[in-house]
Amino acid sequence: QVQLVESGGGLVEPGGSLRLSCVASGFTFSNYAMKWYRQAPGKERELVAAMPSDGGSTNYADSVKGRFTISRDNAKRTVYLEMNSLKPEDTAVYYCNARFYARNYWGKGTLVTVSS
Repeated sequence: QVQLVESGGGLVEPGGSLRLSCVASGFTFSNYAMKWYRQAPGKERELVAAMPSDGGSTNYADSVKGRFTISRDNAKRTVYLEMNSLKPEDTAVYYCNARFYARNYWGKGTLVTVSS
């Protein structure tokens, strides 16, 4: 049974930091590109960060470059999103995504709220 379980969301003040985690099970994690998406209220889901299966070149949305860092630990079957200098506009539900050719899996999301 494929599962992606996100954690680490919560309420944080502007300028603060959070670290999201996504633990995978039910598939060969090391074969999959891993991505983080987010969806703010009333907006479409957008790609935040992506890392290929080999942990090589990463990609980020322009809005988070220099503030967010994606990483993965294949031994722990986990992908992380380190978020620094958070802004109110970063408020969203953050989703973990695993992709390998036509196989495309999603977690249920974790809510991040940036507010004073």
